[in-house]
Amino acid sequence: MTNATPKNDSPRRALVTGGSGDIGGAICRRLAADGLHVIVHANANLDRAEQVVEAIVSAGGSAQAIAFDVADGDATRAAIEALLEESPIQVVVNNAGIHDDAPMAGMTDAQWKRVVDVSLHGFFHVTQPLLLPMARTRWGRIVSVSSVAAVLGNRGQTNYAAAKAGLHGATRSLAREMASRGITVNVVAPGVIAGAMADDSFDPATIRQLVPAARAGQPDEVAALVAFLCRDEAGYVNGQVIGINGGMG
Repeated sequence: MTNATPKNDSPRRALVTGGSGDIGGAICRRLAADGLHVIVHANANLDRAEQVVEAIVSAGGSAQAIAFDVADGDATRAAIEALLEESPIQVVVNNAGIHDDAPMAGMTDAQWKRVVDVSLHGFFHVTQPLLLPMARTRWGRIVSVSSVAAVLGNRGQTNYAAAKAGLHGATRSLAREMASRGITVNVVAPGVIAGAMADDSFDPATIRQLVPAARAGQPDEVAALVAFLCRDEAGYVNGQVIGINGGMG
């Protein structure tokens, strides 16, 4: 773990899982611009997380990098406990997720389980140990990044859609559990967002056909929505699944 450690009088800390990717990096940079100290998470590629940290610090923000596998409960808990030794984490963005697409008739057991492990079990592994320390501060923001596939379905993505849809039910339930402690829990569900993942899957003609807005969204547009949900002003937005998909549904 590398870090630009905040001082004792520093602002709230935010943990962004999958923070080294296209959407995750945009979220990290936006939260840092809003004055949070951002913990940029990567799975194995710590170098990519450190590049995001360098960009944040160069822009005058505060950040650190960390790597662990959110699907590994023991490794995640150890990493979270080490972070909590300094102070509570009051903002968590569950952005980690993977694709392993196949028609369900030909999908392997491993394909199903790994996708669910990262998106759904990872949500539990990361969020659960943060809840009581967050509750003691009487303020918190939990945002999970889902997908339009969890709302509309998508061929070849039963595993991914199931994992992300699971976040919707977990979010609505957790929002009810934590609301009285000043903690909000919400989901953003992006559609086709420009970046490596979308570029590999959609050509411009397909995007124009699929998306009423006739374009892919930008990572910064997703980051702006996430950042709003993490602010004081969003304190009455709770238990919601908010689409950001150019009108897809």
